[in-house]
Order: sequence, then structure tokens, then C-alpha cells
Amino acid sequence: MGRVTERRRVVRVRDGDVSARVDTLAAEEPLEIRLNGTPLTVTMRTPGDDFALAAGFLAGEGVLGAAEELANIVYCAGATPEGANTYNVVDVRLAPGVPVPETGLARNVYTTSSCGVCGKASLDAVRTTARWPLPPGGTPRVDSGVLAALPDRLRAAQRVFERTGGLHAAALFSTGGELLDVREDVGRHNAVDKLVGRALQAGRLPLSDVVLLVSGRASFELAQKAVMAGVPVLAAVSAPSSLAVRLAAETGLTLVGFLRGASMNVYAGAERLGLPGSGS
Repeated sequence: MGRVTERRRVVRVRDGDVSARVDTLAAEEPLEIRLNGTPLTVTMRTPGDDFALAAGFLAGEGVLGAAEELANIVYCAGATPEGANTYNVVDVRLAPGVPVPETGLARNVYTTSSCGVCGKASLDAVRTTARWPLPPGGTPRVDSGVLAALPDRLRAAQRVFERTGGLHAAALFSTGGELLDVREDVGRHNAVDKLVGRALQAGRLPLSDVVLLVSGRASFELAQKAVMAGVPVLAAVSAPSSLAVRLAAETGLTLVGFLRGASMNVYAGAERLGLPGSGS
């Protein structure tokens, strides 16, 4: 399988001093996801947790919702003209009786590590395909002080970022602030897919009692993935997009941006935080 990091020689310039050194880089390789043998999409990712990434991607598309709907996931041999296994192609097999989605799901296009499900989903599509309604407003309750402590806990858990400075991270926390799982990837949407996929494989969907924290911005794709996994609270250390805020408001997702220490902006679902003026 591909490595998570690679070592490369660089010329380092610091305050006029020039020296040669070896630098550690975050690995980035393509992953083709096939569904029942049919090519579906290609995403650029950091190798590792590839099966979870594929399962989480399909959960975000509404194809999978439970471990028993998944027959197996395998790496595809013969991915090169010589028949070698590159470990960059996976095939997801649905369990018997699980409907194969319409061909409209298939994009079979190159997806960069920053774009997620570009141009595919709409607000209506998420509302109609989400398997689990989010818990009603005010539940689960998450103290704002607990939220304030999460970015530091996430940063401390980013082991590969510490070596490379080049990865996004996503983590699941309990409503009391306990770190449940964390994944890193060159693509923020891939990191979330890996979390959701691991939860699906463990039979833990919907994630109705957790906080999802992402290290960058909160795009529409990430809000979509949170809603599709039943996550009630999505927090980001940077800004949300306007469409992410709209989706949160219309689905009941609590969306927090610019979470930095005790400072945060709550764009939707403030009632879960019990803040003054939030209506709870």
C-alpha cells in the first residue's frame, strides 16, 4: 500500500542561510472507487483507511447506511497493464438485496483533494436522501465550554500533521468532549469519509450523539456528510460557506465556525449550546 508520508530533499533558505535537508511530505495518490465492479469516482487522498473512505463516501451519497448492507470491499488486482495491484483501486460490493443506485450517481470523474462532491448535491437532494432526521433542537446539549476545548485536543491528535504540516483532520467527540476517533488526509472531505466509514463498519450509524470537528472550513460537502451520517453538531476552526449555513438551518444541524478557544460563531442550531438568546 502507499505510504502516508514521503521523504524528499529540499533546499532550505532561512534568514539568508541556505542548506540542504530532507523534508517529510504528506503523500497524495489517486483512489478509484468502484461499486459492484463499475467505476464510480476518483478522489485524491492520503493512503490509509481506504476501505473506510469508500464506505463513508457511499454513506454520504445515501447508498449505505448500515454495516449489513455492505458485503465487502477489496483492492482490485490488475490495475496496471502488467496486472499489478497498485492499492489505488477499491471495489465496494453491496449485500444481496441492497439496491444499486441509479447511474446518475456515477461521476467517474477526477475529484481533487479539496473539492469533495463537486456540483452534485443540492439542498433538496440531501433533505430527501438523508436516512435519519437529526435530533430535535436542543438535543443533544453541548456546553460551549466543551466546544472551546476541542480544537486543542484535535491538534494534539494530528500525528502526521506534526511531521508534515500538510494534512487536514476531522474528529468525532462525545458531547462531553471525549475524543472518539480522528483521521487525517490531504482532503478534508476524505478525512470525514474515513470517520463515517469506520463508524458504519462498526455499526454505529447514525452518529446522533457526537460532535464532528474539522480542522479547516465548513463547506457544503462537509455539512452534507454530517447530515447524512446523523451528526447533530458540526464545528470548524474556519469559516462555513453560505450553502453550508443554509443546509444546516434547513435540516436542524448545529453549525459552528471560527471555533478558536472561547470564541466561536454559531450559524445555526444555537439552541443545542444553551447560549443566551438562542431560545433555550
